[in-house]
Amino acid sequence: MRNKWVIVYVLIIASLVTWQISCAASAHTKPEKDSKELKIQDMLVLFLLPYMKDKLSEVYSTDLKGAPDLYPYFIDVKQVDRLNGFRGFEFQITLEATPTVGPHIAVGDDLFTFEVKSGVDVKLVKFEHLKGPNKKDFPPNYQDLLTIQ
Repeated sequence: MRNKWVIVYVLIIASLVTWQISCAASAHTKPEKDSKELKIQDMLVLFLLPYMKDKLSEVYSTDLKGAPDLYPYFIDVKQVDRLNGFRGFEFQITLEATPTVGPHIAVGDDLFTFEVKSGVDVKLVKFEHLKGPNKKDFPPNYQDLLTIQ
């Protein structure tokens, strides 16, 4: 009888641990199916992509021989706020981007904060260069893309 209770306790603890691990893992994964919100975020990213690429080519010009590539699937929408209340059309949008070179070699992480108003009024209000290129992350045959030695 005692062995049965031990087995029951072990199974309960194992299931709780497994459940916690799966919940923690799902909090950091990308969405696997489409939704209305995801479509709108993707459209927003496409709209802001040229502004982001311009800033990245300026910022990385001292580290890379050419401008880095920026793909929409390497951009995460971190936060969107309305600046002028309910149904107002002035937004502050924060995006995190991972620019790449060559076969998707990450060269850094950057945080953009834009203000978008009606019309085509887009203004970069804050830019944070979180991480730059590291020579150790580049394969030997791609190190010629770096200006840093």
